[in-house]
Amino acid sequence: MKHLVAPSLLSADLNHLGRDVEMINNSLADWFHLDIMDGVFVPNISFGFPLVEAVKKLSKKPLDVHLMIVEPDRYISWFRESGADILSVQIEACKHLHRTVHAIRDEGMKAGVVLNPHTPVGSLEDIITDVDLVLLMSVNPGFGGQRFIENTYEKIRQLKALILKKQSTALIEIDGGVGFENAAKLVEAGADVLVAGNAVFSAPDPLQAIRWLKTLN
Repeated sequence: MKHLVAPSLLSADLNHLGRDVEMINNSLADWFHLDIMDGVFVPNISFGFPLVEAVKKLSKKPLDVHLMIVEPDRYISWFRESGADILSVQIEACKHLHRTVHAIRDEGMKAGVVLNPHTPVGSLEDIITDVDLVLLMSVNPGFGGQRFIENTYEKIRQLKALILKKQSTALIEIDGGVGFENAAKLVEAGADVLVAGNAVFSAPDPLQAIRWLKTLN
């Protein structure tokens, strides 16, 4: 499968959100990536239901929603109603991960699990066949523009080995510090989905940046 690109709206210009969403609609990007932060699980606050709903009305591509919040189970149905197509939860925030994953799927969404940089891949051993996506954070979550953690390559290889061992169909998504200097290496290591924020929205030509990340030319 050709790798996917999901521009992160955390780096978009919220004063011109409609313009940026339309730009992504007209690009080679595959998904919109939205980070939901509550100021508790991570030291930052970002989007809520109104913004997800607004993006859904304009979007021509799936919404990939990452919950960086405590008690994510309370909001699963709300995010489905707001327009999420893929909903990913932090493994560190879930007391009953299997129940949470299946609650997401029961709502008709694809289910993802997210690992922070310090969380080992082995923690997915018993859930990997139940998820559609594993998101590996390659920075500590909470803020955009952080430096990429180099151990991510090894973590991707470990995760790919686990997926093959368990015959899972889960995609591997990478978020944090993804850019032109490491995108090809991430795909080579086994990444299926690249989340890019600053690399896209800070580029002189965002459409060209997305095209480069998609084709890696």
